[in-house]
Amino acid sequence: MTIEKLKQALPNITDPKLLQLIMEKGQFLVFESGKILMEPGQFIKAVPLVLEGSIKIMRMDDDGKELFLYYLEQGETCALSLTCCSAARPSEIKAVVEETASLVFIPIQFHEQWVDEFKQWKDFVSSTYQQRFHEMLVALDAVAFKRMDERLMRYIVTKMKQLKANELHTTHQEIANELGTSREVISRLLKQLEKKKWIELGRNVIYIRDDFEELISK
Repeated sequence: MTIEKLKQALPNITDPKLLQLIMEKGQFLVFESGKILMEPGQFIKAVPLVLEGSIKIMRMDDDGKELFLYYLEQGETCALSLTCCSAARPSEIKAVVEETASLVFIPIQFHEQWVDEFKQWKDFVSSTYQQRFHEMLVALDAVAFKRMDERLMRYIVTKMKQLKANELHTTHQEIANELGTSREVISRLLKQLEKKKWIELGRNVIYIRDDFEELISK
């Protein structure tokens, strides 16, 4: 990793001194798709910054059911991780690598120091809280107010945009887990979308029409 590549991956951070400290103090690691980075109950000792790829953040209940909250993509960090770091509390979320991801981990002591020392880091943390709070409200609204078919269609659109692809390689059970419902419900709703010719179902893959988002908004 070079300073120039780091600047490209973290467009909101331009302070040369701060970038240099991230290079010196951060731990750079690469994780393959499917790798679990964090589970509820684990203590977070460093702030993760995504340089490439994407991370899926989920909430889990006592029975192990999962609810999708949001994705972390290039240049972003996790507000819930920041909160747990600052309060020395165990994690309340599950973080899984969606696409092969390159991350830099900033030890908690430097994170706390940089909040006081660098306005850009303080602003970055503040904007992260605002963005993630909004995304969690969207997730809460979906659970509280939207029907499951609406939630499924929004889920498909979100995945298309996040993966920049019209093919979702996943199982009905995995979708059900993320949306907090049963596999049977998801399979039935996907079949309905297939009958409309909005999608085509394959073995562990969903092929989606280019105009899918336009179709569901009509």
